[in-house]
Amino acid sequence: MTASPRTDLPDQNAARLRARRLRQLTAIGFITPVVLFVVIFFVVPIVRSLWLSTQDWTVASFITGEAPFIGFDNYTTALGRPEFGDIALQTVIFTVASLAGQFVIGLALALFFNRYFPLSGLLRSLLLLPWLLPVLVSATVWRWMFNPDYGIVNAALGSHIGWLSDPNWSLPAVIIANIWLGVPFNLVLLYSGLQGVPATLYEAAALDGASGWQRFRTITWPLLRPVTGITLLLGLVYTVKAFDIIWVITKGGPINSSDTLATWAYRISFEGDHQLGLGTAIGELLVIIALIFGLLHIRAQRRENDL
Repeated sequence: MTASPRTDLPDQNAARLRARRLRQLTAIGFITPVVLFVVIFFVVPIVRSLWLSTQDWTVASFITGEAPFIGFDNYTTALGRPEFGDIALQTVIFTVASLAGQFVIGLALALFFNRYFPLSGLLRSLLLLPWLLPVLVSATVWRWMFNPDYGIVNAALGSHIGWLSDPNWSLPAVIIANIWLGVPFNLVLLYSGLQGVPATLYEAAALDGASGWQRFRTITWPLLRPVTGITLLLGLVYTVKAFDIIWVITKGGPINSSDTLATWAYRISFEGDHQLGLGTAIGELLVIIALIFGLLHIRAQRRENDL
């Protein structure tokens, strides 16, 4: 007795093919808006700014529509300016001091709130206020607080420091304000990381007689390292391009004493001769710095995962 041929196989194959095409179209439908968003709001501005940094864009270019291509002359001009060294150093000091202050205070607060106590949730919510307020509002408040005549900072210190007028104090003033602004961000990320550390590890360490510092060094810090890396990386990206907090409080002054590459790029682009090409080139240096540290972080994460 011979088996009859399967007549339903073509129909099954066609159904599977239709289902596969439907899944592919669904995947394309979900990913298309993301790709368009990235291209329109990230790729196009980056490519446009890179092209602008290689042109001699000035006020006249807005009228004539012509901006001669000059290659990397804007970059060499920026690096060769006499004030570049001081401003680059101020950018490093501002970034490193802000990151260190934000991270240390944020970690201390995260460890503090990691223990339950009455009203801990309310206090933790109140500490998020600096992060929720608009930066312009926070910067304006700090500018008032640093006022040498009626500011609350000098009143509390019992001194008459020219936070906004003395070149020796203007950079510390914006660093203090930026630390205050970034502590909640560090607190949220580090607190979330601490919540992922198993409590049983601390209990076992306590039974072995480990002190608080030993538990932190051998349990908390190693397990918190991945969160620490991303926290510092994001903090670096946010801090190295910080503009509004500095501009509102000191405008980079006096005598460029609190200028960073971000405020300097704005000043060159929209004040004086309006050298947009040169200002964009300085801004691209910040992009390169952030990209380098981002790649270093990815490489370090891959090495750690391979171990």
